[in-house]
Amino acid sequence: MHFTIFKTPVINTLMRWISAMILRLLGWRVDSSDAEVQKCVLIAAPHTSNWDFPIALMICFVLRLDVYWMGKSSLFPPILGAIMRWLGGIPVDRSQSGNLVQVTIDAFNQSEKLIVIVPPEGTRGKVTRWKTGFYYIAHGAGVPLGLAYVDFKEKVGGVGKLFYPCGNIEEDMILIREFYAGFTGKNPQQFDAEQINANKS
Repeated sequence: MHFTIFKTPVINTLMRWISAMILRLLGWRVDSSDAEVQKCVLIAAPHTSNWDFPIALMICFVLRLDVYWMGKSSLFPPILGAIMRWLGGIPVDRSQSGNLVQVTIDAFNQSEKLIVIVPPEGTRGKVTRWKTGFYYIAHGAGVPLGLAYVDFKEKVGGVGKLFYPCGNIEEDMILIREFYAGFTGKNPQQFDAEQINANKS
């Protein structure tokens, strides 16, 4: 994995201080329930607005999480793409989703410490089926899912729970839905955890 802002000592410390100050001024609290983890697939929900990314990024700084995140390849044009990679971004070709799962599993197997954010919703719009890459990466690599969230109603976010997938995605999704049921996105009409299922494709 490439060098990121989270691995830049002076800047990382400065960003952690700035992030904590901004979140405090905005009235946000940080949940550090299960932030002490070396390897996991972080899933973050609800994802309903462009505000999710900066809030989540600041929370990662406060929690000292050295994270990588996945975004569609169009977010990584020349010049700006280099900045996005420095912020931990990994460009994703959505037509190669199956290969991406195995590549990420291999990266976990070759790393002593790795935290990758995989957005299960894949879009800010309302969805009723989550993409399943996050699940099969975690199960294949033998690492937990970090159930991360940003709750705009209560203004709190963080990693609330580590969840080890058993391999039965239908059963596990019931428990994952229960965890996310109490959280509210920036645009609450676009997220209803009780309606979320996993794509079988």
